[in-house]
Amino acid sequence: MSVAGEEFRDDVRRRGLPAEVVRRLTRLDPWKASLAVAETIAVIGLSVAAALLWWHPLVVVPAIVLIATRQQALFVLAHDAAHYRMYERRWLNDLIGRLCGTLAGISMCTYRVVHRLHHNHLYEAQDPDIPLHGGYPRGAGYLAKKLVKDLCGLTAWKTYAYFFGAPAINDDHRQANRPLDDTSPRLRRAARRDRWFVAGFHVAAPLAAVAAGYGIEYLLLWLLPLVTVLQPLLRLRAVCEHGAVASTTVPELASRTNLGPKWLLWLVFPHHVHYHIEHHLYPAVPHYNLPACHAALREHAILDGAEVRRLDDTLARIFAAPKAKPAHG
Repeated sequence: MSVAGEEFRDDVRRRGLPAEVVRRLTRLDPWKASLAVAETIAVIGLSVAAALLWWHPLVVVPAIVLIATRQQALFVLAHDAAHYRMYERRWLNDLIGRLCGTLAGISMCTYRVVHRLHHNHLYEAQDPDIPLHGGYPRGAGYLAKKLVKDLCGLTAWKTYAYFFGAPAINDDHRQANRPLDDTSPRLRRAARRDRWFVAGFHVAAPLAAVAAGYGIEYLLLWLLPLVTVLQPLLRLRAVCEHGAVASTTVPELASRTNLGPKWLLWLVFPHHVHYHIEHHLYPAVPHYNLPACHAALREHAILDGAEVRRLDDTLARIFAAPKAKPAHG
């Protein structure tokens, strides 16, 4: 996008891949995008069906956890749509992105406005995500306390306020700028309409569930994971991607790619979102091409010395004790 207030700008500081490789990696495949959506919805559907068929804590509790991981997968798909990376046809890209976002309680059009600031101003004053991942490591107790509060549903309102365009806030970072002030009038109007649509859906959906006799089931199998289990997953992923990085000014060091067992990445980093350096260097690459992007960057030695770590190494870093400040004498 080249319209002022709508663009996801390339990071000119990076070392680039050959143009023909970039063209191949940024090519959209509607079948792969549709398969990702279908897989996510199918896992949710099967989890709900299993819980309804065997309404027992031994089935319902695992279903809640699995549903929460797929709610995060809906976030990631809405994220790809916010980058215009799902479908070539803009109306279809935005329709699917908005539907994925709406189910998960977020406004995709508003997130597009917020997220482009994160990409265009990573770790600068305009980055709205610094309150989420800045300042690490802060000690194991600090992050553990945050994750427990997330799991208890005490911070869900902050998450959804952020995805509706309000600045994120934490103990040390008070974000003064309002992300919606830095966008084109067209995207601002789209964000406003989408927020009303999402709010309307989440008023109508529980009412419809109650009317159909599934009020408790809707509460436990959809709303509960949205405000509890999903919240620590979102925080942990954000901190793993940008917390306790080696540098905030070098592109390959200000983001982190996390590697680990496929099953764990599927649960915590759905749809290849663990390839986060690759995403920041080339935000036009759709999620299903990020593994190939990683391989190409490796081949061209662009990831030499970059923040590519195994997940256990990342966890040790973000849970580490705060760095001691130099003494002044």
